[in-house]
Amino acid sequence: MKVHEFKLGPARDRNSPASNGFGGSSTERGYTLVALLAVMSLIALFALEAAPTVRQQAQREREKEAIFRGQQVADAIRSYYGAHQAQGVNSLPTSMDQLLEGIPKGTKKLQILRSEAAHDPLSASGEWRLIGPTSPELAKLVESLTIYSGGTVPAVQAPFQNLQALIPRMTNILNTGSSDAAPGGDDTSASSDGPFLGVASRSQRNSVITFYGIDRHDQWIFTPLFR
Repeated sequence: MKVHEFKLGPARDRNSPASNGFGGSSTERGYTLVALLAVMSLIALFALEAAPTVRQQAQREREKEAIFRGQQVADAIRSYYGAHQAQGVNSLPTSMDQLLEGIPKGTKKLQILRSEAAHDPLSASGEWRLIGPTSPELAKLVESLTIYSGGTVPAVQAPFQNLQALIPRMTNILNTGSSDAAPGGDDTSASSDGPFLGVASRSQRNSVITFYGIDRHDQWIFTPLFR
């Protein structure tokens, strides 16, 4: 009977590349870990630097949507006023619900405002602030539009000429832009009661973009008066 001899190979160093599962010495693994941490730190740094830009872009998109919706509300006010014979203040809407209900067309109702447009995308409440025809803010809007156009006072558009006498007159056209510091937060005061001729955001923040040279959300007044 043959006896097979088994020879043991040379002992392996536990720290040798062949004995560990990582293909390298502990020193090499340490370098790899340091490099990985450095890369992760750079990624985190780039993310922090990009965050303000991302937030600014998100706000810009909300502002564009607010302008789009606000102008739709202004168009709806025009349609509502015309459908009610354009007979002064009594022909203006008194609530957003009236605009959402639409205007008579034969035996049916014609929709003049989308439900999404009835909500302000810039404020937490989503509620537009209603601007009455005698609001001093309309005079400030006229002032801003006059400055923006280089000194030309905007004319009241048809069919709202019979409301022109109600609109407060501007008192100063020497300003070169919005001079009031934005307090931030939202305006939680009640909207003006009665008929309204426009809407504005409840956000009291500075804007990323300007609307006719105006850089505060709550001073963007969307009205059919000057369109």
